[in-house]
Parts: sequence; structure tokens; C-alpha cells
Amino acid sequence: MKKRVLLAALAAAVCVTSGCSFKKGAQELTQQESTAQPETTVTQVQTPSTAQVPDTSGESSPEQTQALEEGTARIIIATDIHYLARDLTDMQMSYEYTADHGDGKVMKYIWEITDAFIEEVKTEKPDLVILEGDLTYNGERDSHIELASKLEAIEEAGIPVIVIPGNHDINNPDACRFEGESIVSTESITPEEFEEIYDEFGYSEAVSRDPASLSYVYQINDKTRALMLDSCQYDPKNLVGGMIKDDTYTWIEEQMEEAWNLGMKVIPVAHHNLLDESEVYLQDCTIEHSEQLIDQLESWEVPLFLSGHLHVQHYKRSHGDSGIYEIVTGSLSTPPCLYGILEYGPEGTFNYHTKSLDMKAWAEKTGNKDKNLLNFSNYGKKYLSKVFYNQAQDEFNSLNTLQGLTESQRDMMAKVYAELNSACYEGKVADIREKVMAKKGYKLWQDEGYPSILSQYLEWITADGGRDYNTLSVK
Repeated sequence: MKKRVLLAALAAAVCVTSGCSFKKGAQELTQQESTAQPETTVTQVQTPSTAQVPDTSGESSPEQTQALEEGTARIIIATDIHYLARDLTDMQMSYEYTADHGDGKVMKYIWEITDAFIEEVKTEKPDLVILEGDLTYNGERDSHIELASKLEAIEEAGIPVIVIPGNHDINNPDACRFEGESIVSTESITPEEFEEIYDEFGYSEAVSRDPASLSYVYQINDKTRALMLDSCQYDPKNLVGGMIKDDTYTWIEEQMEEAWNLGMKVIPVAHHNLLDESEVYLQDCTIEHSEQLIDQLESWEVPLFLSGHLHVQHYKRSHGDSGIYEIVTGSLSTPPCLYGILEYGPEGTFNYHTKSLDMKAWAEKTGNKDKNLLNFSNYGKKYLSKVFYNQAQDEFNSLNTLQGLTESQRDMMAKVYAELNSACYEGKVADIREKVMAKKGYKLWQDEGYPSILSQYLEWITADGGRDYNTLSVK
């Protein structure tokens, strides 16, 4: 096994651990005409009424479930769990440093987060759970096996779970365990082993399998199918970016035609993004040549695409005010530990909202006395702020052009970056945007931040943050 001594390089560039790379310079996105218009009336809701969006303050009531239109599927969506087998860390320096200088995953409590999610799913009683990839920290074989074992509890409760891989999950050379001050390589898995481990979570139940990838079709109910797309590149080596194989496009077309002839709607799901969700998050995030997939799906009047990968709660429409919607659900392992609840009607109408894990309720129910878990809402906010504060300080240290800043200026800038990026991950920049933009730290980013990519990122966050990205209703 190869042993890597813990160095400052563990901090690396922002977003490396979440699988995305920044693109230097803002890029103006082009608007294209839609190739097809859905038969349903599509309305983007920026401030949904209580009649349009279910109450997200607590668990769904039986009355809400019974009120759903016949044929409507109620689906829980979670992504980017980044589960690590418990025996792969001794919780010492290398693990702590990696967490504090990472991308916001609460690695200290990943096991409790996973267990709490499983219990909430059992309480919510959805028709289906979809996990959108990056199931493991870095594709460790032990992590996959341990997570799959935990997911069995959901299926034993009568709730099916289906999964697809993320870029972290297969043939990952960074599969590791943490020992003291060192990070030690460990065994990853092959595509064949992924299918074997998760056989009961979609693959053995598929109505169709793509011979060219780990893509498959799952029958949700009599009216709707899930098109689970393997967008990952892992052969002959693991790559961060997403791509759909040519042969898979042919298979997709066959599946769409079959569903159309049967009068069924299709919900496509992938780990990587269909659309350029950010003017900064471009490289390694959007599926390569995704315009081909957009045209293909829109030609079959598909209204919605689901993805993860960014760790940011967001949504977008392909052509501004027309075309297919993409909903990106934030990372389950990153505060506020969101998952999505989707009610998808037989005519392609849908209602989506997010819910935060109630870690306090789980801790009280299980008798866990950890103060951080019993006050997880406050702990999570502080933890995420610390991680993003560290990101900004690491950026300052790496750029000679910013060395003239005083310690006080760097502190103000780092705090503003942490505040805005935390809200961006939650999809709620709109709540704080005006207040933060008036702060001196924000003005320092504008005046002194160049050439830091973080300054461009903050410009995009504030420009994009005009709405709450946690709710979307299309009728």
C-alpha cells in the first residue's frame, strides 16, 4: 500500500473534494430555442404559496399523502453522502485536518447522519428513494459494503431504494483510510463490483439495462419510470467529469420510445449536471456535450432532470423560460444536510421541496448524548462557516498578489466568503444577499480579490441568489 504523509497539500483547491473545478472568468450562457414544449402548463414558482408547496416544517401528514393525484409518485432524493466505513478512520489528525479544510462534509458525524436519514425515510414512507451517486467518500470497497448493508433497513421497511454511481465511487485511486497523521491507500471497486454490491438497489429490478454502462430503467409505478443514467468515467481510469457514452444515447432513445408508446412519463437521473448551473462551476460538473442529451430528452417532452454532484441546492431551466428543468439536490453530508421530496404526477407535473435532517430528534430518540448532535442546527452552521473560512484563508496564502492585505482585511473577507458560500450551499442566498453585499468584507473582495477565483465565485453567488432554490412547483 502507498502511504501519503499529511501535508498542506491536503487542502488543495476549492471544490476538488466535491468533484467540481472552477472555470476562470465568468462565461455568459447562451439561450437556445426549445425543441419541444411539454403539453402541461409550466410555471416557475419563486415564492410558492402554501397551496403549491407542502409544509416543510415537519413530517408529511397522512392527509397530504392521501390528497395526491392518483398515479403520483412520492420520491425522496438524496445525493453525495460520501459515506466512509467506520473502521477506515481512527479520528485523528489526518481525518480532522481533511474535514476542516475540505468542502463542508461533516465527516465527524457521517455515520450518525446516514443513520438519521434512514430513520427519517422510514418515517416519511415514500414510494421510492433515489440516491444520485457519490455514495462513498472515495470509492472504498469497505465503505460501499457497509453503506449497502445500512440501506437494507430501508428496503426491509417496504421502501425500495435505487442508486447510481458518482465520480467518487468506482476505480478511485484516492480510496483511503486515515491513520494518525497519514492517509493510506485502500481498495476501491470495479464497475462489476458496484453492480454486485448494489444489485438489490435497482439493478436486479431493472426493466432494462444498458449494455454499455451502469445505466438502467426502473419502474416506479404504472405511470412513471426512472431513467438512471451512469454519467461517470471510470474506464480505463477514474475521471471527475461526466460523460454519456455514444452507445448509451442509442439505448436512451430506445427506452424513451418504449415509454412513450406505453404512455409513461420518464424521470431521468444522473450524478453529473445536465445544465451549466453556475457560471463558475463548469469544468467537470456538466455532462460533456450535454446539449445532445438536452435535445434528446426535450424531443420526448421530458419536463424534469435530477442530479447532484455540486453539493449546492439549485435548479435551472434549459432555455430560460422554457425547456427542461434540472433540480440539483444539495449534499446530504453537508449542513444543513438536505434531501429532496418530489411528488411527480402522471402527466409530468411535479412538486419539489427540501427537508433538513432532524439530527436533534434522532439523537434524542437513540439516547445519544453528544451535545453537537443535540444542537446540530447551530453546530452545522458553525462547522460549515469554519470550513469555508479556512478555504478563503488557504486561498489568500496561495496567492502572492493578495499578500498585501492586512490580517483584519483577510478576516473580514474570509467571513463574508463563509457566510455567502454557506447560504449558497443551502440554496438561500436571497435571505442574506443585500445585507452581506453591504459589508466591508464584500467590498474588499470586489476591490482586492482579483485574481482569486473566489472573488468571481462570490460575484456569481450574489447575481444568482435572487430566489430560494429549495422549492419548485410545475403544474
